[in-house]
Amino acid sequence: MPRLPHLAGIAATAVALGVLASAPASGDEPVVSHPRVVAHFDFAAGETPENIAVEPDGSADLTFAFARQVANVTRHGDIRRRVTLPAVANPNTPIVHNAIVLGIARAHDGTLYVNYATGTSKTGIWRIAPDGSRPKQIAKLPANGLPNGLALDEHRGVLYAADSVRGIVWRVPMTGGEPTAWATGTALAPVPSGTGFGVNGIKVHDDAVWVSNTDRGTLLRIPVRRNGSAGMIEVRATGLDGIDDFAFTSRHADTVLAAVNGANQVVVVCPGGSHSVVLTQQDGLSNPTSVAVRDRTVYVPSASYFATEPDPNLLLAHLNHGQ
Repeated sequence: MPRLPHLAGIAATAVALGVLASAPASGDEPVVSHPRVVAHFDFAAGETPENIAVEPDGSADLTFAFARQVANVTRHGDIRRRVTLPAVANPNTPIVHNAIVLGIARAHDGTLYVNYATGTSKTGIWRIAPDGSRPKQIAKLPANGLPNGLALDEHRGVLYAADSVRGIVWRVPMTGGEPTAWATGTALAPVPSGTGFGVNGIKVHDDAVWVSNTDRGTLLRIPVRRNGSAGMIEVRATGLDGIDDFAFTSRHADTVLAAVNGANQVVVVCPGGSHSVVLTQQDGLSNPTSVAVRDRTVYVPSASYFATEPDPNLLLAHLNHGQ
């Protein structure tokens, strides 16, 4: 299958070409087990799964970055429905130069929110109603940015978007409106001589916003103050070169499963910052981009951006007890 020329730019999200200095998992039981690929997608058609939200029935809502689509994929690998974001004339997204759909978040009522990066005024957060009707832009973000990961805090009624190029976490009311540069700083910015991808993955967890920085290989925690403003950025783990998006193993634990794109790995990051590899290319990973966890099932989409023989896919595994 021929590679799409326009995928070369986003390959920067997977700069991790080295081996992680990881710590072994504790105990005899592996963190995850029984990995299996349940769906293979069409690389040539732009079906490169970038981010994921899980439905109550266990199906996965995936953003197909270069197809500009959100697709619902069952646990058996069937695509039940697709929603396509509107085409853009002359897209000029930083680094990738194409219109791409990236982060996704799901509200309890089934509404989906996605980041759409185009290099035009259509760059921003888009809402997709539960019935899959026509997507609607609810917030504009800077055209010279790259809104990547997306997280929803329904309790506070806000969305957080990680701008990888500008090194900003944007905060937007979930009803839509003007964005606020909620968190900024060197810790969120890309490295000047790096890939251009700084803050990338993002999750709301235990009164804080957690983010990854791809260039700096870090996992960060940003407390949410009582007034909603950002607290001081805390470094929770380092040495995660090329980290993409991630997920927590439970609502109350600070243990993280993170996708390391270029190294074809998923790693477990313990609360103290140590980390070890739990899934690899041998399990079916092909440039994994994100992770989700629901009911002890681990979901890992792979976009296959760099593979010699591309195989974008969705892998499921079992999260063992005690994690």
